[in-house]
Amino acid sequence: MDGTEYGHLANGANLVTHSCEPEFGPVKLQYANNVTMEKSPADIQISSTLHSPRNLTFTYKSKLLSLTSKTYKSKSPFSISHRLDSTMADTTGSEMKSGSFMLEKSAKIFVAGHRGLVGSAIVRKLQDQGFTNLVLQTHSELDLTSQSDVESFFATEKPVYVILAAAKVGGIHANNTYPADFIGVNLQIQTNVIHSAYKHGVKKLLFLGSSCIYPKFAPQPIPESALLTGPLEPTNEWYAIAKIAGIKMCQAYRLQHQWDAISGMPTNLYGQNDNFHPENSHVLPALMRRFHEAKANNADEVVVWGSGSPLREFLHVDDLADACVFLMDQYSGFEHVNVGSGVEVTIKELAELVKEVVGFKGKLVWDTTKPDGTPRKLMDNSKLASLGWTPKISLKDGLSQTYEWYLENVVQKKQ
Repeated sequence: MDGTEYGHLANGANLVTHSCEPEFGPVKLQYANNVTMEKSPADIQISSTLHSPRNLTFTYKSKLLSLTSKTYKSKSPFSISHRLDSTMADTTGSEMKSGSFMLEKSAKIFVAGHRGLVGSAIVRKLQDQGFTNLVLQTHSELDLTSQSDVESFFATEKPVYVILAAAKVGGIHANNTYPADFIGVNLQIQTNVIHSAYKHGVKKLLFLGSSCIYPKFAPQPIPESALLTGPLEPTNEWYAIAKIAGIKMCQAYRLQHQWDAISGMPTNLYGQNDNFHPENSHVLPALMRRFHEAKANNADEVVVWGSGSPLREFLHVDDLADACVFLMDQYSGFEHVNVGSGVEVTIKELAELVKEVVGFKGKLVWDTTKPDGTPRKLMDNSKLASLGWTPKISLKDGLSQTYEWYLENVVQKKQ
């Protein structure tokens, strides 16, 4: 049985590999500077004991530090995320320096996907926070699927920070009809941007994914550790696989190059610049549009599929943007971070709330012959909360803001 890890010791020695003999045996440590076994340049002595294929103890001793021993357990043989106390070393490069982002208001920041729901909110937040040097490129100006175009952009513009919010998105029908596009286009965007950002000296990159990365039957609330523990939801599998690859790319570049790439996984989002299209919008904007049209047409009722019992979580996109700025400034870890509201609501409660905000006075009818979908989907937001971030916008306030934007930017433009 062999295991391989890439990382960086605080003293500057690059840990290239460590491996163990089958079943029980010694662990071999090899460094990029050709120092092997127990000694590193800072005289940190490392010994290890493999208790079983899934249980490994590393012992660290230094001239400056007392003996530290840690045992690592894994769900699969020798698959270990190896992290030490920050006072000694960090073989995943997981705890790089943070806290400087908010001090660099004039630094050049590239927000990829700035016209979308997420990207536009991030731009607004950065501008509100006083950032003055944002690089914004439309698709016609920069094709992120073109490796040569992206390479040329980074070589010319040389941004200091990158927030990657660009993606090909769509509903169930689109995912089922164009699976090659959903996996291919998103992989192209991520690969091109992440590699060029690293190559041209970007200081930090934030990659944004989606809650669809988690297994269909993940435990609820869904912790970050649920990633890759079961089959995905088939209706958005292609998109999800691309997003998982984005997380792993950030981790790989962090491990191999000690480069500060982090990932955030938002829950269901809503807010201004949302998609209100009648054929492919998500549940919240779809309900808002239907109640508005029913009100405008003096309809007696609105029929909604299912029983209304499934539980869902919603986060205002402005809260997500706030979380992104927080992560850029305060987080520099190996693992991805869930970004959610931590509050769940039934679809029935959501519909009643949207009905109230819109001002529709008719009946709400539930067609229970139609499917309900997944009974519950809630992200575990405790990791981000422990770092010091919590959402600020209540669901009702967020719905009111969103409806005002819908009236001004969607309804009025049709008239």
